[in-house]
Amino acid sequence: MKRLLLLGITLLYAVMSFAQSNVYVAGLLTTPEGKQVAALWKNGVVQHITDGTRGAVASSVFVAGDDVYVAGAEANNQSKSVAKLWINGKAQELTDGAFNATSASVFVSGNDVYVAGYERNEKDINRAVLWKNGKAQYLTDGNYNTWDELSVFVSGNDVYVAGRENNAEGKSIAKLWKNGAVQNLTDGSMSAAATSVYVLNNDVYVSGWEGSTQGIIGKLWKNGVVQEDINKGGINAWTVSIFVANSDVYVATLAFDSSPIMIAKLWHNGVLHNLSDGILWARPTSVYVEGKDVYVSGYGYNSQNIIVAKLWKNGGLQNLTDGSANAIAYSVFVK
Repeated sequence: MKRLLLLGITLLYAVMSFAQSNVYVAGLLTTPEGKQVAALWKNGVVQHITDGTRGAVASSVFVAGDDVYVAGAEANNQSKSVAKLWINGKAQELTDGAFNATSASVFVSGNDVYVAGYERNEKDINRAVLWKNGKAQYLTDGNYNTWDELSVFVSGNDVYVAGRENNAEGKSIAKLWKNGAVQNLTDGSMSAAATSVYVLNNDVYVSGWEGSTQGIIGKLWKNGVVQEDINKGGINAWTVSIFVANSDVYVATLAFDSSPIMIAKLWHNGVLHNLSDGILWARPTSVYVEGKDVYVSGYGYNSQNIIVAKLWKNGGLQNLTDGSANAIAYSVFVK
């Protein structure tokens, strides 16, 4: 009996040791025929979510159980952008196509699916929207523009959305909505944005940026208080995505060095690490941590000025496309 038990444990560990993470990346690519399609890469193999009849983009990916959720947008026959959610490749329209709209971020909690995005109104102003299971909740009143760099995160019964909204002077304010109630992270004296939110152990982390007389400064807020200006090693720095694992904080950052070249960087507990070499322009878009592995999606130009979808794992680069046509990776999720 003990032998059988030990054998079973040995086999279990053997199976666990061979278990492999699946890496999903959402984005867009241009086909050889010049059509822009929403794309999903799984372990480097691409799947076209749309057929290219109309322009489309996949902005965010989330995997729950066996289901793959992708948020994005696709043009309709009137050339209006329709906010969409694809579940295992099947499309759900979140807006009716009367006004331009997009979905930028998706999060699944239990049986509920949350999508953050925006929809333009009759005054030609973008309103921040949170869809829960397809039903819209407007986060802004539609008097001032919001932007598409929205991020949603669910912790317990609380739903957080990070983003930005213009004030009366036309400067954008970094904002965090919790269950629909808004908190301003900046005072509106300089344009700013909240780009990503992550919640761990009741602590709320938000990445973003704020303008200054010296340029753009990357920001990290914890529970509404600025923790650090992430502009070390750069003239300008934008933080675009955040992930917190245990006591480690990772922030995907876009920065200038001394040259006018955008460099993809990863900020980890106060230290900025280069992902790109600074020879060619590159931008990170999303960060995800699984175990000891750190993944960053993004894109950059090659020597022929074509945009290449990229994925970094622990600093090592994998090009998701061959550089023959433009492609962008916007979001990474690992399961």
